[in-house]
Amino acid sequence: MPFLQANNIVKKFADHLALNNVSVEVPENSIFGLLGPNGAGKTTLIRIINQITGPDEGEILLNGKKLSPQHIEQIGYLPEERGLYKKMKVGEQALYLAQLKGMSRHDALKKLKYWFEKFEIQPWWDKKVEELSKGMQQKVQFIVTILHSPSLLIFDEPFSGFDPINANLLKDEILNLRAEGATVIFSTHNMSSVEELCDHITLINNGKSILSGEVPEVRRRFSENLAQIEFSGDSDKVSAALEGSYQIISNKPVGNYQTLLVKMPPETDINQLLRLLIDQCHIHSCQEVLPSMNDVFINVVNQNKTIS
Repeated sequence: MPFLQANNIVKKFADHLALNNVSVEVPENSIFGLLGPNGAGKTTLIRIINQITGPDEGEILLNGKKLSPQHIEQIGYLPEERGLYKKMKVGEQALYLAQLKGMSRHDALKKLKYWFEKFEIQPWWDKKVEELSKGMQQKVQFIVTILHSPSLLIFDEPFSGFDPINANLLKDEILNLRAEGATVIFSTHNMSSVEELCDHITLINNGKSILSGEVPEVRRRFSENLAQIEFSGDSDKVSAALEGSYQIISNKPVGNYQTLLVKMPPETDINQLLRLLIDQCHIHSCQEVLPSMNDVFINVVNQNKTIS
């Protein structure tokens, strides 16, 4: 049973259909990528899960039970539009927000001390939020989001505004949270982060769910049957062996080897390609080339535009 399940969600704003019969299943203890171009409906769905707004049709189930106000303390939400009080002191605000999530002052202080030291922001405890850089403010909001150990975490563009070092720090913490049992919904336009972090994805466009699956399976689904081979030997003999059914996309020297990119005919695998070349050259490496999630994203969204 999925940890979170959105069933046939419909949401309209005046004449705009933001979500059109969207269904999503988020497996327990996974990092789930909720993807889509701007205006696709991702934030609307996230707001419904957070009970900021309600669906016109459909329902959300959390751990098999219909979503209710009692579930709020089980959810941590880091919105794309950060929302700290600028004139309030950092520590005072972090304590206040933690207590809103049901934590005692004692427990909140203990955990905040741990996280402020871990993120190296303890000297800013008595500073006003407006005195912090954007990156430091985001660290504070990330800490407040996870402090009460929610079973479901929702991060909307969590790396926005972070330098590479702090982005990696957050990525490591998100992976640690999953390892500790949390289920994570992760919304981003950064497809390289999706490949690094996500186990499953759903792609929404124009208010509809148009693609779902495990990340490796989704990439394989859009495979163009390409293989990359590093070899040493006579390039002419290799080209002659492939002439006919195989298409050589590129053949160029890289270091001490030749690197060959080949499009294989349908129903042909790498083993057949290797058998064809094994007597023609010395093969150092061979691998299937799968499309990146960025390529998949662009491909599917463009296809959906054409169909629409």
